[in-house]
Amino acid sequence: MIDCSVGERKHDIAEEYLAKTKITRGLFLVLAGRAQAPVWDVTRAHHLERKQPMPYVNHYSFHILDPEWGHITIKISGHPPFPAQVMLNGHEYVACQANKSGISFTKGGNCFTHISDAAGLAKIADTLSQPGAIGRLSQVCERWIYSTCLCFALDREEQERSRFHYQYSNYQIEYSRNLVFRVGGHMDQVFQALIDRSRAPLDLKAIKTILGYRRRPRYRKRKKRSADWEVAVERPTYDLTIFKLHYGKLTLKIYTKGERVLRMEAIAHNTQELHCRRSLESFPEIVSRLKSILERFMNALSCIDPCFIAQETLEQLPAPAQVGKTKVGGIDFHKARMRWVAQAVLALSPSPGGFTAPQLAEQVRRLSQQDESQYGSRRAAYDLKKLRGKQIVCRIGKTARYEAIPQGARAMAALLVLRDKAMKPLLAAAQQHRRFRPPQNPTPLDLHYQTIRASMRGVFHELGIAA
Repeated sequence: MIDCSVGERKHDIAEEYLAKTKITRGLFLVLAGRAQAPVWDVTRAHHLERKQPMPYVNHYSFHILDPEWGHITIKISGHPPFPAQVMLNGHEYVACQANKSGISFTKGGNCFTHISDAAGLAKIADTLSQPGAIGRLSQVCERWIYSTCLCFALDREEQERSRFHYQYSNYQIEYSRNLVFRVGGHMDQVFQALIDRSRAPLDLKAIKTILGYRRRPRYRKRKKRSADWEVAVERPTYDLTIFKLHYGKLTLKIYTKGERVLRMEAIAHNTQELHCRRSLESFPEIVSRLKSILERFMNALSCIDPCFIAQETLEQLPAPAQVGKTKVGGIDFHKARMRWVAQAVLALSPSPGGFTAPQLAEQVRRLSQQDESQYGSRRAAYDLKKLRGKQIVCRIGKTARYEAIPQGARAMAALLVLRDKAMKPLLAAAQQHRRFRPPQNPTPLDLHYQTIRASMRGVFHELGIAA
């Protein structure tokens, strides 16, 4: 039993004790700390009422080793109605089941870095998104919460007499995809290039880098052994780069984890944001929605990264189009307004539930530094009609929400990249008569730009664009 002060990371303390404990099943540590919680109070009129605002009371975190789920944590308030949080890790569950199935693996923190039978491990992981997972979750909660945690507040006799019983719901869930690279240096190149190409289109506000060793090893021999109850304390051994996109209480995140793992996550900080029931019976539906959100995010990244535009699309963009019975104008990317709209659509494309015309208008105003009178929801709705006419965006069902079509997103990204990254720098360079010193340590990208610039000068001279 340990009393924790403000700012202490309780999970790190538990990991240290887990590495030293000889317990293989059951409770091995209790951590106490203060946090806000709903508390009932008895008034003079003998009524039960909640204290407002919620007071800070003692919470007790019970750290338990479960044979099915590995290290689990149950955090319970010391005051009635004794609200509890049960924290489970799907990676721990998969590791325990893999050990029982005889699948060998190497696990660092929350990721599998080597697997002897990837298909077998994937089948085990898929069981967590099936209806049978509801029973497993209910069983692990019932197995420990009454006998190991609540018994310190209400003994068995009091529990039976009061008929005290918990009902479980899903509050916070994370869904992740791990990409394992053979060479850590290759992963770093891919990820940094992805950030460089998607930072502007996705309107990333900040990218956080935790510094470690500068270079990742190109090759390292690994031990092929099982990870029975192994605990790896996560440290930033190598540079850890993270970028996040926040949509209300939903977060999309990509970061490097360990030496060779690139992880993508969709996090629901409050499952109410997913607009479905929160009860335990809805767990498979919640996982399915998070999976679709992550896939939408990955599709948006793939549209921005390898962007292209077909010749017929380029020729048809300025021509008028038909949306239902309404005739709308074409799309002219030489106008700043349509470029701002295209940038806004790309920035909103990973949005979990699509986007609305007011959200598009707000994003355009942020890019163009305009006020609502200059660009409002009505203009955004008209621009969305033009994009719908060119099969760049589509309406989601019968709602007032829209999403970018992959082919259209690639076309918009290609046009913006060509204009901002190729044509503008080349035209600016063609007008410069002064010679500038080349960079002392040119990157491969700098060399490509210099080659293109030298070649395009001749093209501009022949066309009479630049003397």
